[in-house]
Amino acid sequence: PSVTGSEEQTEGQRATLGCSTPYVCPTGDIALSWEGYDPRVSEVSGHVQLDTNGVSRQVNLTSSFSWKDHSKKLLCHVSDGSKRASTEVALRVRHTPKDTRVTLSPSSGNIGVGDTVTLSCHVGSSHPPVSGYRWYKDGVALGTQQELALHGVRREDHGRYHCEAQNALGTGVSPAVTLRVFSAEISASPSAEVLEGTATTLSCDVPGREGHPEELSYTWYKNGAWLKEGPAHTLVFPAVAAGDAGYYSCQVTNSQGSDTAQAISLSVTYPPRIPTLTLFQETQGGRLVIVLCTVDSHPPATLTIDRDGAMLATSWPEMSLGQRLSVTSSRNSLRLEIRDAGPRDGGKYGCTASNVHGNASATKVLVTRAAGLLIQPSAEVAEGTAVTLTCVGTGDAAEKPLYAWYRNGRRLQESSMPTLEFPSVRGDDAGAFQCRVRSGNGSDVSEVVALQVFYPPRQPVLSSFLQSRGGRLGVIQCSVESDPESNLTLRRGDSVVACTRGCPQATSPRVHATSSYNGLKVEIRDVVVEDEGIYECQAGNSQGSASATLDFKA
Repeated sequence: PSVTGSEEQTEGQRATLGCSTPYVCPTGDIALSWEGYDPRVSEVSGHVQLDTNGVSRQVNLTSSFSWKDHSKKLLCHVSDGSKRASTEVALRVRHTPKDTRVTLSPSSGNIGVGDTVTLSCHVGSSHPPVSGYRWYKDGVALGTQQELALHGVRREDHGRYHCEAQNALGTGVSPAVTLRVFSAEISASPSAEVLEGTATTLSCDVPGREGHPEELSYTWYKNGAWLKEGPAHTLVFPAVAAGDAGYYSCQVTNSQGSDTAQAISLSVTYPPRIPTLTLFQETQGGRLVIVLCTVDSHPPATLTIDRDGAMLATSWPEMSLGQRLSVTSSRNSLRLEIRDAGPRDGGKYGCTASNVHGNASATKVLVTRAAGLLIQPSAEVAEGTAVTLTCVGTGDAAEKPLYAWYRNGRRLQESSMPTLEFPSVRGDDAGAFQCRVRSGNGSDVSEVVALQVFYPPRQPVLSSFLQSRGGRLGVIQCSVESDPESNLTLRRGDSVVACTRGCPQATSPRVHATSSYNGLKVEIRDVVVEDEGIYECQAGNSQGSASATLDFKA
């Protein structure tokens, strides 16, 4: 049989294919038929031509072909009894791209920031062939390649992607697929810097968290230390406190792995606490006053120091200072130094700390002394040094003041001279000194200042006695006067019996030594004749040495 009709069919349009043979036998069994068509959408009709114009038998197949019929084969059969012949027709159905879909590579595991992802657009069937592609992310056009490669994936690449494939007849659109970027990130609400007492929430999110196909687990850390773990993606502070400030991070985990968010700094601002105000007056001379104010606040506070309401210093550098004043400031700290201090510098000192959230203050009273005591060359000298004590005062210029001197609370002298001199100071001159300045406008007494005189050991005092009760016990005692303390050593000939420090323990179990400040006591149990002899006590310090001997009789 022969087949006639269009070489190509168009999807959705009806087409007719004819199958014919030039043989007709009115009384025979010749049959003509189609095979392979869908009877639900097809019609078959036939006719016989037997006249002077020709002889033929034809069967027409009229059908509406779909894209699934493309490349399908139809058969036209002619049969005469057991004889059979066929002609094959391959359908060529024109249609738009069909079965368009998107595939992801890699297709499993978490996709993290920085990874490479390839999206491919596949078409199941197209006739004529696909002539172009278009990519879309969340409805926005991206590119025109069959493959969309994302190198160095970002969080912003998370979304729904689909592709379109075009040919001369139209466009095939794929279903959308979701590219999930598994990347944890922390956000703070209302802000990463909040005022103390504000309700604050930290949220740990991965893109598309709400539509994630599986449950996620969240682990929270503060300053690198574990805080909590569970399904909650938020960390809630109903009323954030200053102690909640710090660096927070979280780790998000699913069945494929985990990702840790970069830490976020939560800064909690608060008004100044009560300042700490410290007043210090130099005791050696009493001429320097230091006022120190420190405070806890965030942001840092502006500090001011005042005396009786009059501002003396501020942490702002614009303020001009008097010649006697110097200021040092650092974060939340202000230090004021007052040189040549006197009664005029006494009073109630206040420190006020202020920032954008509030202020706080503290006060202290400073009582300055008009008199000060200065020891030259030093309050610690060696015996024989020339020492001068000067009573520094602010006496009435119109009336010459009188200066009274005291040592260890006992009055030494009073004169119009402000100095007490020791041309060659001795150990006996050491003590706690004080001076009083008296003039027409009153009097004032200085702080107590200690004068320490270093001197070598004096002649040691060496004594001994025997106790017969409970056995014969010999006791040898050595004491000395010196400053600083002396090291005492008791010797018998070339042998060391005992010492206060730095010597081995007594070799004889009968000897027991006890030391005290500038004193050494040696007990000899079960005294025998061999213990008799000359004993020497040697005393030494950084200033010199001395010794004494004793003839011990049993």
